Amino acid sequence: FLSMLYKGVFGTLRTLIGLGLLGSVLWQVTDRIRVDLFRPTEYFAFFSITSAIFAGLVVLVSGLMLLQGKSEPEKLNLLRLIAAVSMIIVGVVYHLLLGDSAVDPRDVGYEWPQIPNLVIHTYAPILVVSDYLLSIRGPRPKWRKALWVVVYPLAWLGFSLIRGLTDGWWPYWFINPGSEGGVIGMLTYILVIALAFISLGFIVLGLRLAITKILGVPSEQSRQP
Repeated sequence: FLSMLYKGVFGTLRTLIGLGLLGSVLWQVTDRIRVDLFRPTEYFAFFSITSAIFAGLVVLVSGLMLLQGKSEPEKLNLLRLIAAVSMIIVGVVYHLLLGDSAVDPRDVGYEWPQIPNLVIHTYAPILVVSDYLLSIRGPRPKWRKALWVVVYPLAWLGFSLIRGLTDGWWPYWFINPGSEGGVIGMLTYILVIALAFISLGFIVLGLRLAITKILGVPSEQSRQP
């Protein structure tokens, strides 16, 4: 009974979070199309948008699996860890560095829809992380698995740098070598981002393991015959 209740509660939560994230991206896209300001090659290059889509798909798939009575595979659980760390970065960077950023001259007079903006940058990061920390009956990745969280942001950074050097467009000022900080500033931010992801990966995974240990809940692997 407890297993069914667990899967029902967390399956529903993840499904709603996933639909909320993907729906928020769709809402923003349709609104910008409405006012003829949708630039797909730029919109889908933002880390917050790619992370919202990635996290949305991961938690949605995981949620649907639980609702079908299936157990979450270890690889999918690892993807949820990566999604959780990515959404932490999205929320923190947005509120500390980007919330008051200058508006693109082409978007002057346009206001982003508030609800999807809040979902992507505020509510979803809290919910995705909370879900990962509290879903203590799922599989537990080994400590070294936390290093995988840096692969996704480094891949995004690599793509952004190649694109920026090619066409001169940058999704964020702090990875632009032509900004005030220059190449040294850009490399510093990249190093900080990489270290932040790795550190958060170990912190989030450590917190989840600590909560599991305190509550004395065995992992799903240990309960298998």
